[in-house]
Amino acid sequence: MKIPEEVDTPEILIDRDVLERNIGRMAAAVQAKGLKLRPHVKTHKIAEIAQLQLAAGAVGITVATLGEAEVFADQGVRDIFIAYPLWVGPRQAERLCRLAATTRIAVGLDSAEAARAMAVSLGKAAGDIDVLVEIDSGHHRSGIAPAAVVGVAQAAERAGLCVRGVFTFPGHSYAPGMPLKAAHEEQLALGQASDLLTQAGFEVIQRSGGSTPTATLTGDSVATEVRPGVYVFGDAQQMELERCAPEDIALTVAATVVSRHEGDEIIPRRVILDSGSKILGGDRPGWTTGFGRLLDYPDARITALSEHHATVVWPEEAGLPALGERVRVIPNHVCVAVNLVDDITVTSDGQIVDRWRVAARGKNK
Repeated sequence: MKIPEEVDTPEILIDRDVLERNIGRMAAAVQAKGLKLRPHVKTHKIAEIAQLQLAAGAVGITVATLGEAEVFADQGVRDIFIAYPLWVGPRQAERLCRLAATTRIAVGLDSAEAARAMAVSLGKAAGDIDVLVEIDSGHHRSGIAPAAVVGVAQAAERAGLCVRGVFTFPGHSYAPGMPLKAAHEEQLALGQASDLLTQAGFEVIQRSGGSTPTATLTGDSVATEVRPGVYVFGDAQQMELERCAPEDIALTVAATVVSRHEGDEIIPRRVILDSGSKILGGDRPGWTTGFGRLLDYPDARITALSEHHATVVWPEEAGLPALGERVRVIPNHVCVAVNLVDDITVTSDGQIVDRWRVAARGKNK
């Protein structure tokens, strides 16, 4: 696809046709497995995309922060899960109560202390907020071992909170060869925790899992819903994990070649693009082949980023692009890139059709 002439670089572009195809495909795949889809909107932070996801069958959305929840509740979303172990003090409790007046709100927790603090801060409104206990299924970030779930759930119940179920994030799926293993471990952890809660007398309504690498691998025997986020756009990480193909990339950064070097026996052939870390983000997991990829030049590699420079090493057998040529860059981690801009250009068939505001940008608390 040609970059529209009226676009000045660097600029984030969304191909609406690919976006809608990705949304529809994930919705169909999840439904076919008997699961519910609750997409994580921290990836895009855009109200228009959330509405497309809900229209395609999502039961609600997932967010990471109270601020994100407030933005999407203001846009009319009525079922929101804050998939994060919130520490709720009086100010957070006041915000949760305002949200709960119009929206079904669920929040995460992973300790008895957090449950008691939340209940004290919420006071009489404690029963209005659903909670899910976070389980560590192998990512080893937040979350507790499945064997510890009953103690935390009982503390939450005694404090007056409504325990709805359990959730996990199989984040260790973001590595080569790991999606299948992570999906299996996710199911084991959710199953063990759910069984223990049921034996302790809890009604487990919600068993929430799934990342973009594992969402379509998740079985329907344990989880009730999945929470993928990146699938709407795809990114360079997902391509290298073989969880999406180049034709599935809906978001790219339009960039211009501003410097060009044929190289010599010391310095490799390279070009410099005007898309640095301030628009691509700086994420580079150790297993990736660079700081992003070029959609139309699969063998080129972004070997370094400065704030406003991307250094792209070019294969010897391919001709270097000319100065002034415009290319499409795929960010490594699309969630970070979106959070760096205020609005995004939307295209269809190579033409600009809209401009969407990143409404939840910077809503980190």
